[in-house]
Amino acid sequence: MTTDHQPHLHGDDHARPHGAHGHDHTGHGHASHAGHAGHHHHGVPDKMGRAFVIGIVLNSLFVLAEWGFGILSHSLALLADATHNLGDVLGLAMAGGAVLLSRRAPSDRFTYGLRGTSIIAALANATLLILVTGGLAWEAIQRFQHPQPVAGATVIAVALAGVVVNGFTAWLFLAGRKSDLNVRGAYLHMAADAAGSLGVAVAGVLVYLTGWQWLDPAVTLALAVVIVVSSWGLLRDAFQLALQAVPQSVELAEVRDFLARLPGVREVHDLHIWGMSTTENAMTAHLIIPGGHPGDAFLQGVAREVEQRFAIHHVTLQIEVADAEACALAPAHVV
Repeated sequence: MTTDHQPHLHGDDHARPHGAHGHDHTGHGHASHAGHAGHHHHGVPDKMGRAFVIGIVLNSLFVLAEWGFGILSHSLALLADATHNLGDVLGLAMAGGAVLLSRRAPSDRFTYGLRGTSIIAALANATLLILVTGGLAWEAIQRFQHPQPVAGATVIAVALAGVVVNGFTAWLFLAGRKSDLNVRGAYLHMAADAAGSLGVAVAGVLVYLTGWQWLDPAVTLALAVVIVVSSWGLLRDAFQLALQAVPQSVELAEVRDFLARLPGVREVHDLHIWGMSTTENAMTAHLIIPGGHPGDAFLQGVAREVEQRFAIHHVTLQIEVADAEACALAPAHVV
């Protein structure tokens, strides 16, 4: 294998000569585990946990107020926004619960702990939002056929309060939106809610000035489109993670190329990358190194480099010396 421009391993973990330990590794199946240095936990920061609590309390209170004023003012747009906000409260509760569960220590039954609950929460949150939105759109269509008078001034006041509440909640999740799927979902939903509340306020002004009652269900339909568009990416990413797809932030080809260019590596196969949670990724791979086992320092250095380059936190490498029968998992189509 050509070793020009090979990856550099940090610290004292440069590749040592093959067979440096003097072990005679023959045959197939010699597994070496290279865990990430220090075994750090890459969960949602504590401040994000506080953001979930604050967001749940604020939005719960606002949902109750918005429902009450929506009924009093006969505003479907307010009721639609309140119902959507309830979906977000449930989503925030699921995501916050998943944050707590993902910190549970591994057990004999759940060897990864309960990290996967964050993926389930993200998937359930996105699905719930889209289902609720479909119901709201149907109600809006019905309202076109049977319009009802709307108290414009009440709608304006409540909707503007929603802009403040939802905008502040979105700001709480602003910093963590790039590091966790659940946090990104919470941020997108709250930002969409703030925009939606602003739209409801504008509709209230127009109804108040013109008396055009059809504007209320029209805004509801527009809100439905915004919600679906903002939630679709979250649903797609969560669904893919649930199927153990390679996370969107990782390029499989780049990881394979990095491993293939390591000193002494002749071939890489059985490479798998998946999300253990919405914040932590894992990887397994077989490396064929004809010269023999390169040693623990080499493996630990590779694990650290993979974590720093690709944000893959749990790395398991199996070393094969290729002097016996071919690995049964070498073909690309074999799992």
